Amino acid sequence: MTIYHFVGIKGSGMSALAQVLHDMNFDVQGSDVEKRFFTQLALEKSGIKILPFQKENIKAGMTIIAGNAFPDTHEEIQEAMKLGLPIIRYHRFLGDFMQNFTSIAITGAHGKTSTTGLLAHVIKGAKPTSFLIGDGTGKGEEGSKYFVFEACEYRRHFLSYFPDYAIMTNIDFDHPDYFANIDDVFSAFQEMAVQVKKGIFAYGDDEQLQKIQAKVPVLFYGFGEENDYQAKNLVKSTSGTTFDVFIRNTFYDTFTIPTYGEHSVLNALSVIGVCHYEEIDVSIVKEQLESFQGVKRRFSEKRIGSQILIDDYAHHPTEIKATIDAANQKYPDREIVAVFQPHTFSRTQAFLEDFAKSLRLADKTYLCEIFGSARENHGKLTIKDLQTKIEGAEILSEENTSLLEKHKNSVIIFMGAGDIQKFQESYEKQLTL
Repeated sequence: MTIYHFVGIKGSGMSALAQVLHDMNFDVQGSDVEKRFFTQLALEKSGIKILPFQKENIKAGMTIIAGNAFPDTHEEIQEAMKLGLPIIRYHRFLGDFMQNFTSIAITGAHGKTSTTGLLAHVIKGAKPTSFLIGDGTGKGEEGSKYFVFEACEYRRHFLSYFPDYAIMTNIDFDHPDYFANIDDVFSAFQEMAVQVKKGIFAYGDDEQLQKIQAKVPVLFYGFGEENDYQAKNLVKSTSGTTFDVFIRNTFYDTFTIPTYGEHSVLNALSVIGVCHYEEIDVSIVKEQLESFQGVKRRFSEKRIGSQILIDDYAHHPTEIKATIDAANQKYPDREIVAVFQPHTFSRTQAFLEDFAKSLRLADKTYLCEIFGSARENHGKLTIKDLQTKIEGAEILSEENTSLLEKHKNSVIIFMGAGDIQKFQESYEKQLTL
């Protein structure tokens, strides 16, 4: 039996896929940089071998699954070519693998990971389900009927997938290093829509998604009256949100979720739609929605002393606004402090004004230096360009996290897609001194 060797196994999608294959009794190992990433804990718990990058890792008889961040010139991929081994890019492998199941792709500019995690949790309450979530979590269940997975639009990678169903959470301009504008993003989603085999669940209050054309039924969900699945009568509290669902203007049932913000209601509504369409018992759906614990790095809370620290992946202005809104709902009487690390220079440049507008919703903002990426590690602008647009914003470094101590009884949200966790870790250490 072949050994699947993952080049870049600590990537969020890669680590999740490695766990799925490992659970299904395939022989799995991988390699990556030495730096520690939050994704590797699950790999270590599963006993999956993680090696430092070196061409000696590559041996005859292996199948290579290559992460999208690593070019063909990478030493391990070069060695695999020399040995004539099969080399399959992550998204291509996933595209083939999902054909064994009723596959449900979750895509969109925002909300993919949370919705994927929620759908996997709900649907596995009814039928064996395998899943791959963009927070680095993956599970391969023997005898699975469903495969729930996150499908990323970046570089049109999701065009490798031909799923049975797709949830499309929204279309927004992001990844300005690749997409030219919102029309370019829409064209990618339109191409994806044509590849779906059974049905699409699209957020109907999104003006871009309203234009989606497909060969299969497109069912809309949202708050507007014209949606097929509509959420009404929202009751927001400090313990979660309750809402009524109407299907084509007929009352269906009342649901409660232990999460916050209107974006959480929309995520749940898309899941309810898929489950209704697949005739999953509504009592199971209600029960599973209420027991959802969330996904990694999405509003992950920790209480230390009088403060609540939240780790969140928000790295786009729309996501920052949603995260601050959720914090305000759960903690209406506390000061909300944003600690934000921009991710990539091109995104910071493209959304400078929008980032400032979203961050001004917090009571106080701290900014960390811009995090480059493997694709882009420098740029003309600096964090000070963003700082000048937010009144009272201060620069935070790992060395001066003690600045946060003065915010007694506050909620401090550490946001970003880079290595923002190191600032939280530094602050937590500071608190124990």
